[in-house]
Formats: sequence, C-alpha cells, structure tokens
Amino acid sequence: MPLLTTGKSFIRTLEQSGALAAYAPLEGGYEGRYQRRLRAAGYLTQTLTARGLGNPAAYLMGIHGVRPAHLGKKTIGQDAAVGLRYFVPPMAAYDLASLPPEFKGLVLWMIEGYVLSRQELAYLIDLPQQEPRLKVVIELGGERYFRWQPLSECLAS
Repeated sequence: MPLLTTGKSFIRTLEQSGALAAYAPLEGGYEGRYQRRLRAAGYLTQTLTARGLGNPAAYLMGIHGVRPAHLGKKTIGQDAAVGLRYFVPPMAAYDLASLPPEFKGLVLWMIEGYVLSRQELAYLIDLPQQEPRLKVVIELGGERYFRWQPLSECLAS
C-alpha cells in the first residue's frame, strides 16, 4: 500500500454499497486518514462506538429514553425506583436534519463493530437504503493493512 492514498476507491465503494466493513491495523492511524479523505470529498463524519449502542434503530433514527446511572440515589414517590427517564434526540437523524447544504451526506464511522449481532448489522446495511444521504462504515476487526468490503458481503459469509 502506498504511503499516501487518495481514498477514491474507498469513497466509490462506500457510495455504491452504502455500508462498509473495515479492517484496520491495530496500531491505528489509518482510519483517521480515510475519515479525512471523506471530509475532503464532502461528507460529514461522526465517530461512535458500537459498545453500549443498544437498539441501533432507536439510537440512530428515533427519539429514545435513557436512564443515567443513579449513583446510589433513588427517587421516592410515584416515579420509577430506578431513576428518571430522559428522552434524547436520534443521533443520525438529528445530524442529517442539520446538515449544511454543501455536504453530500453523513458517514457514521463505528468502532468495535465486532460486538454487533447479525440482526444489528443487517439493520445497518438497510439504513443507507432508507436514508440515501447516510453512509455507514463499521470496523469489524484488525488486519495488517487497511482493507474494506461491502458489509452485505461480510454478512453473507
């Protein structure tokens, strides 16, 4: 692999398939280069971890409730004993709604994607078909060099 890559084949594959499985060297650095190439190509990138994601459909595209850690304190009265529930906006839908017009779309870059189930990966494959301005890159493991493939091919095998 050359020291400097243009990332055009990566961007072309991402635009065609919508969701990519990425395998990066464990020492890091490559994913930042490709994220920089995506930003130069007109995409807004958002990095998040797959650990603790919960329901991807609710977290990314729907308003959902969360309960923060209670830290030993409990509510008394008619509320739930586990604490109050706070409703937060959807992560991807909120960014897509506020996307400036000069950007092509939003790329969700998920690290630690190996913890996701096959059903969650299948939802992330279908998500770019539901919202064409949204693209997904999931890091599924380590490799000696940075490589990628469409997520649908990875799920089929």
